[in-house]
Amino acid sequence: MATDKTSLKLDKTIPGAEDFLPLLGTDHVELYVGNAKQAAHYYQSAWGFQPVAYAGLETGVKDRVSYVLQQDKIRLVLTSPLKSGGEVNQHIDAHGDGVKMVALWVDDATKSYNETIKRGAKSYMEPQKKEDKDGEVVISGIHTYGETIHLFVERKNYNGAFLPGYKVWNPDYKPASVGLKYIDHMVGNVGWNEMNKWCEFYANVMGFAQLISFDDEDISTEYTALMSKVMSNGNGRIKFPINEPADGRKKSQIEEYIEFYNGAGVQHMALATDNIIETVTALKNRGVEFLYVPESYYDTVLDRVGEIDEDLEPLKQLGILIDRDDEGYLLQLFTKPVLDRPTMFFEIIQRKGAQSFGKGNFKALFEAIEREQEMRGTL
Repeated sequence: MATDKTSLKLDKTIPGAEDFLPLLGTDHVELYVGNAKQAAHYYQSAWGFQPVAYAGLETGVKDRVSYVLQQDKIRLVLTSPLKSGGEVNQHIDAHGDGVKMVALWVDDATKSYNETIKRGAKSYMEPQKKEDKDGEVVISGIHTYGETIHLFVERKNYNGAFLPGYKVWNPDYKPASVGLKYIDHMVGNVGWNEMNKWCEFYANVMGFAQLISFDDEDISTEYTALMSKVMSNGNGRIKFPINEPADGRKKSQIEEYIEFYNGAGVQHMALATDNIIETVTALKNRGVEFLYVPESYYDTVLDRVGEIDEDLEPLKQLGILIDRDDEGYLLQLFTKPVLDRPTMFFEIIQRKGAQSFGKGNFKALFEAIEREQEMRGTL
């Protein structure tokens, strides 16, 4: 397993961020799911993730099973319980399938733990050293919004497939990747009036700085609204937008999420690609469903964003959104929820210089989400 990975191609120092907690990138994201074997097949078949490692009864784990998949720098861990009761079952019962661990790659997991605990973080796991024939890993962890956990993973002295306790998983079935590169950002949904609390947590406990904020004037439609602030660590490799509901005439997507997830949690992962047309085409061909964007969106989009490198027609055919900031433009598209509950989804994003998050697309995006909510009867 190569460890010279980053979450962004180019580091960018974020003004106001204190880098007492140097983060090298996103190490992995662990989801608790009802059936890890079938979920792994879905992420292989539909999303092009490659098999990496496995833990379960065959490796001496008696209470759970985990499959590790990777595509370029994106690593997913899918975990299911093997017995009734216990932490994993309780999480699935409360939330359905969803993100439990957002693991951050660090040089020193003990220092990361101590620095955050002394600043007010609630401990999830004191630093633990795990060893096998491939070396040693140190892991620690803290609580964040809802039941989401941040693990700190120190793996500079480890050369195994994933972590001690896992074995190499090398099945014959390996569908090709779809060109996904890294996690651009991960969005958390929190309850009414909780956004500032958790932004302050990331600022005070983890040294993040606020990149940008959006209020209900920026993110609203005729019916619903929400508020959002984007927090980033010092080198810009980790970005966490935090959303909360805002008053509207009907139930917003954030309220729907919190109702069905039963609390705060990770709403979506934005996955970066160098060619969004090829990536989205491959995903659609494999059955991934995306939000519908009306063709009328494209009538005036170039008047708003100016000249782009891509032909507009394939973007229109795929429903890809376009936005521009002072540093360039971006292309983005959002899936429908990928779970039975209307909770977690994915964003596919290609940055052509832009460092923003598609503010110009918010109205079109949220109207598309509202159309889905209306079909579900939850608007």
